[in-house]
Amino acid sequence: MKFTQDFSAQISRLKRAFANADAVVVGAGAGLSSAAGFTYSGERFERYFSDFGQKYGFHDMYSGGFYPYPSSEEFWAYWSRYIFINRYTDPPKPIYQKLFSLVKEKDYFVITTNVDHCFQKAGFDKTRLFYTQGDYGLFQCSKPCCNKTYDNEESIRKMVDGQFEMKIASELIPRCPVCGKPMTMNLRADDKFVQDEGWYAALRRYQSFIAAHSRGKVLFLELGVGYNTPSIIKYPFQRLAAQNGQATYACINLGEALAPDGLKDRAICLNADIKEVLNSL
Repeated sequence: MKFTQDFSAQISRLKRAFANADAVVVGAGAGLSSAAGFTYSGERFERYFSDFGQKYGFHDMYSGGFYPYPSSEEFWAYWSRYIFINRYTDPPKPIYQKLFSLVKEKDYFVITTNVDHCFQKAGFDKTRLFYTQGDYGLFQCSKPCCNKTYDNEESIRKMVDGQFEMKIASELIPRCPVCGKPMTMNLRADDKFVQDEGWYAALRRYQSFIAAHSRGKVLFLELGVGYNTPSIIKYPFQRLAAQNGQATYACINLGEALAPDGLKDRAICLNADIKEVLNSL
């Protein structure tokens, strides 16, 4: 009962924060896509990767991404299938569409560590999105020899359609058009991550939005953000909310809904499933 009462009270506060907000800044982590059904183990892993699991001995998609495959043909057979189902198919649940219906009439901006492109597929304005950690839909040079990224949908679909016995044809292995080195995914994993002009343009738009809303009734809405990379979304949101006496900080995260003591009066913490929260709103 205590949880139900707390949940109802916090939902009411969040509704008022949405209604009164001049601007909404959404910060999204992996928990949001998990709530939408983009899970990486269990039934979904078995449906798409049971063959890889049986052959190589891993039991979730994340582990499969780090497996030392003996050949590039096997590596790209795994990764093309992985990218296809997590980038070019829609998540099972309409969580992103529900979120868009809440913010579309507001002055909003989204910063996310997710790389599955779900925001844009759900209708969010691409000029109001900042994907900080890359995009499954982009290749980059593995060296890298230049500051460029390349759309990969056509290449990925060819790899998925043409793979046989968990391998792709050698001629489908993607190579950099500039230097000929193998391509890799545009995902932030080390100091070789390419931040292309599109990345910097999105950063500038985000910085301009934050500067324009340094005062006033701003809702910092944090969804499914954990403590793997808190310096990207969580800590900046808390700092920005603390600096603006009219701002509200909302943290929705099952198991990790926390806020600093200094924000106690202007923080909304919901230790609940994101789907449940959005449905209640």
